[in-house]
Amino acid sequence: MEICRSKIIQLCSLPNRISKKIIFFVLVLFCLSPFASSPVALASGIAFTIIIGNPYEQNVQRYIHLLLQISIVGLGFGLKLDEALHAGKTGVILTVLSITTVMVLGYLLGKLFKIERPLSYLISVGTAICGGSAIAAVSPIIKPSTKQISLALAIVFTLNSVALFIYPPLGHLLKLTQEQFGLWCAIGIHDTSSVVGAASKYGDVALKVATTVKLSRALWIIPMSLLTMFFFKTKGAKVKIPYFIGYFILAILLNTYVPIFGGLSAVATTAAKAGLNLTLFFIGSTISVQTLKTISWKPLALAMILWITISVGSLLLIMK
Repeated sequence: MEICRSKIIQLCSLPNRISKKIIFFVLVLFCLSPFASSPVALASGIAFTIIIGNPYEQNVQRYIHLLLQISIVGLGFGLKLDEALHAGKTGVILTVLSITTVMVLGYLLGKLFKIERPLSYLISVGTAICGGSAIAAVSPIIKPSTKQISLALAIVFTLNSVALFIYPPLGHLLKLTQEQFGLWCAIGIHDTSSVVGAASKYGDVALKVATTVKLSRALWIIPMSLLTMFFFKTKGAKVKIPYFIGYFILAILLNTYVPIFGGLSAVATTAAKAGLNLTLFFIGSTISVQTLKTISWKPLALAMILWITISVGSLLLIMK
């Protein structure tokens, strides 16, 4: 009797599961189309998961970083070497100032709020460098609990989502140039996906500046990992190197010096932007009500203070 009952329940739930999958793939196709934008793709992912439920949550999480890296490399084909060098030089001082400020302030606030050291460190590193990638890089070194990693990632991804929606309107309100906005995105927003998403909404020049400065900033994962090993006295830990940045640089060089790649730059950039929209949809589809419920007020307060400090501080310096 029980076996028959369970089979009936499974059969009844089958159309529902199929419907979820169909809607998921329709949204994927929409995000890959020219009609989607970065904020809309992210909002679609969040709404889909909260209202319907993501049938592919575990699978999606596996491909987010890979898809983002491929999209970033594709954007490299839209850059010339002189543009990349100019943007990189512009952001060096701001990058050093922002990382130092966030790490020192994060340490002090973590002590003040009495937050566990690994958790406050993960939030600080994620805010200072490049969000989830930085958290993933230092986690094997400081050995936090699974709950602490999940909480830090949930907070960073939530604030990234907010930033993607509010940065472009604020940029227009403050009448920032595309260069100023691209630089502000690269310094003030945590994760590379949201940085590129916000900048692409503002314009092509903003996108080029934001991508180059953000990836230059991402290279700080290496010295930060080494410093983390020193401060946490970790022996035998491995430093995670963001190798895909090398492919991004190679794409810039090919676009600059090999004529055939220069002719393909428009196609590569369009495909990269579509890939980025799909990445943001995937990220949004991992933000559920359950994820939001795990966020407690002290770590959230720490993350928000760090984010507001670096956003306002970098904006004031850029607008000087």
